[in-house]
Amino acid sequence: MGTVGTRIDAIILAGGRATRMGGVDKPAIVVGGHRMLDTALAAVDGCGRVVVVGPHRDELPDRIEQTQETPAGSGPVAALAAGLATIGGSGGDSGGDSREGFVVVLAADVPVLDRTIVSDLVARLGDHPEAAASFAVDDTGRMQFLLSVWRRRALADQLSALDGRENQPMKALVPQRYTTLAVSGVADCDTVEDLERARAIHVPGPMDVAEARTQIRTSLLPLAVRLLPLSEALGAALAAPLVAAEALPRFDVSAMDGYAVAGPGPWRLRTEVHYAGSSTDVRLASSEAVRIATGAQVPSGATAVIRDEHVNVSVDSEGTVIRRRSDVPDRDDMRRRGEDWQPGHHLAPSGVPVTPAVVSAAASAEITEASLRGPVRAHVVVTGDEIRRDGPLRDGQTRDSLGPILPDVLHHCGVRTIALAHLRDTADSFDALLRDIRDTDVIVVVGATGAGAADQLRDALARAGARVVVGRVRCRPGGSQVTALLADGRVVLGLPGNPLAAVATLLTMMPAIVDGLTARTPATPETGVVVNAAEAGAPITRIVPVARRSDGTWRADTVVRTAHLAGLIDREALALLPPDPVDGQVVELLSLPY
Repeated sequence: MGTVGTRIDAIILAGGRATRMGGVDKPAIVVGGHRMLDTALAAVDGCGRVVVVGPHRDELPDRIEQTQETPAGSGPVAALAAGLATIGGSGGDSGGDSREGFVVVLAADVPVLDRTIVSDLVARLGDHPEAAASFAVDDTGRMQFLLSVWRRRALADQLSALDGRENQPMKALVPQRYTTLAVSGVADCDTVEDLERARAIHVPGPMDVAEARTQIRTSLLPLAVRLLPLSEALGAALAAPLVAAEALPRFDVSAMDGYAVAGPGPWRLRTEVHYAGSSTDVRLASSEAVRIATGAQVPSGATAVIRDEHVNVSVDSEGTVIRRRSDVPDRDDMRRRGEDWQPGHHLAPSGVPVTPAVVSAAASAEITEASLRGPVRAHVVVTGDEIRRDGPLRDGQTRDSLGPILPDVLHHCGVRTIALAHLRDTADSFDALLRDIRDTDVIVVVGATGAGAADQLRDALARAGARVVVGRVRCRPGGSQVTALLADGRVVLGLPGNPLAAVATLLTMMPAIVDGLTARTPATPETGVVVNAAEAGAPITRIVPVARRSDGTWRADTVVRTAHLAGLIDREALALLPPDPVDGQVVELLSLPY
């Protein structure tokens, strides 16, 4: 960040009473899924010393210095002076005069902010050696004094020249010579209306399916890594390579029912029989043999195993003799220790989903637990006063034909359903849902994603300070979906209430959510040729049921009723037909759960 060789420190003002917002702690308000203070700290990442001025915050890392103006609440100028006194010290790694270098000055109530804006302000000041400071100018033409970069010496001189600092306006510090930088979208939040406007900025416009999936995968915060038994981890993803703890086989073992032999034949047969799982202390001498079963440990001294059908057995006065038949290949049916892998062998890389094959291979390698992310847990909520699952329907009610099958669809996507509930259409029901449902990774909400009178999910997400990752998708059905990220990392997936749209959205987007939460490697999509794609397509992406034909191609349903799932009967997949497809086009297929 900034000019090469120039020391750059940062002061973040995180106090103030926020009287026009009811006295709330403004820096702790969440906008776009992050506290505004955290947004400010991220913007100065890379600066030397960083000091936060305001009430002490236990959650800040030790590298962030903290101080408080005296008296507390005595205004931004006093706070700025306290911050400069904290970082002004010895000059740190730069050596020389502690009054040299640049100081970034930020208020922790600017929700739209990043390192690029700060870097541009630093560069602006570096390009104007006559200027004492560079100030951001917002879209209204107003200078943002608390989004600025100062020459340290100039800031110290301006503060020293003031006749008192308590309750002074920031305008009192403005130097004679300064430069400005127009920055779009930045504004502080002084009122509730300011806050609502800031949150609206974070609502993205409609996306196509691929863009939405990418946005989800790159925006979600991966779950914490846990050490879990692999037998409990189906659906999770490896957070570290899966490394064999033991060789396979662990010992020399017979691959067939037959005879363990020592040295060249013929061999005198001993009376013991070695079965799988039995221990042995037998040692074969040269020209001796012993009966052995498949999977049994080969006795010491054995040089080969010969299967039953490859030997001739004869009896003489001294006992039984076996010889290899002359008409069979000279082969050894012994599996040697470590033939499949040795201890330390990497069975699977990080990011691989935990499938039954992974669990089985881990057991073979004596791996009892692994570092994992997931499995992803979902709390499912079906909304609407009109929805009823059990009992006779009254006038105006609709049977819940979707809620009971959603756990199966989620399991198909690698997600475990931990709760399934119904939510009434009340003014505060979504606020309570987002606030109280904590023991989950994803909250799946069916319905209330549109713009109708009862569709209140989006407003509740805004009030909760959620970051909307995907607001709408250019597809049919399922366009009115929403994916949002709450401040604590929980994901909210809002599905349309229409049954086919809900299932299509879940199958399209939930795998991307699992990818993002588990940091697993995204699977290669299944594809197929749709012979009548043009007839079934539309100017935007259309998701339709398809039937497999005898030649392996697929035929799309051209008439699709979306209010029920009867159209999925006897269908194996949904096809994502791109805008204006052509017949015979290869398209992505979403397999349906069975």
